Amino acid sequence: RDPDELTYRKYVTMQDEQETVVEGILDEFGKVNHDANLSLQWLQVLATVFTPMRFPAHALQMTQAYLGQIAPSSYITNCTAFAAGDLLRQVSLVAYRTRQLQMAHPDAGFATGERQIWETHPDWQPTRRALETALIAYDWGECLTAVNLVLRPTLSEILLRQLGIVADENRDQLTWLLLSNLAIDAERNARWSAALARYAISKRPENASVLRHWVQRWTPKADEAAAGLATMLSELPEIGRDADTTMAAAKAARERVLSDAGVLATIV
Repeated sequence: RDPDELTYRKYVTMQDEQETVVEGILDEFGKVNHDANLSLQWLQVLATVFTPMRFPAHALQMTQAYLGQIAPSSYITNCTAFAAGDLLRQVSLVAYRTRQLQMAHPDAGFATGERQIWETHPDWQPTRRALETALIAYDWGECLTAVNLVLRPTLSEILLRQLGIVADENRDQLTWLLLSNLAIDAERNARWSAALARYAISKRPENASVLRHWVQRWTPKADEAAAGLATMLSELPEIGRDADTTMAAAKAARERVLSDAGVLATIV
């Protein structure tokens, strides 16, 4: 069962409240002309790391739709449907901010350069490769493990938490607040995914070795993706974040999920 015990009504009410929070944040920062005061160097960070984020978020959304489509239980289908909704919210918010940034800085490449960055920037390619490979992981259990227990916890820690910290340190509290709001959804996704893994192991202990095999297969891909993203957060901003620190945070976030899932003890 979903640890958060979400129903459709509860989910819609909860996310409506979160969207009210987001709207309030956007309104308050709009009143002080926040985007016009961002430095050119930070705008480059946003154009290279933040606004292209809608591509990996959409890839994750597609994996949740796939998992829900062939899930063996309606309880799981509900969780994946809500997860897909969360990621649609992330895509929509990033797209909205992309347009706002384009209006404030029409010559900075916002809304026109993200696809090329996603497809060609060297530091994005490990993430793209990992997610595109996950999209053809047709075994249901492997896809769930690869995305919900390995890739998404790793990527969310960097793209939501670590990028948020860097934004705050570079005087962009708006991006920090928005990413912090989106991180709530990622944490909820990790809770039900870990609970599902625990349930699978409790019903059939030999499932632990199967999960271990998949975790070991996908962890190197997650680490490669994290390394590329950590490099950008280290090198692009005026006040960067040490790449090793970012990598350690991503690994720790993933291991918390795996530990909660009852899988970490089997791979140490």
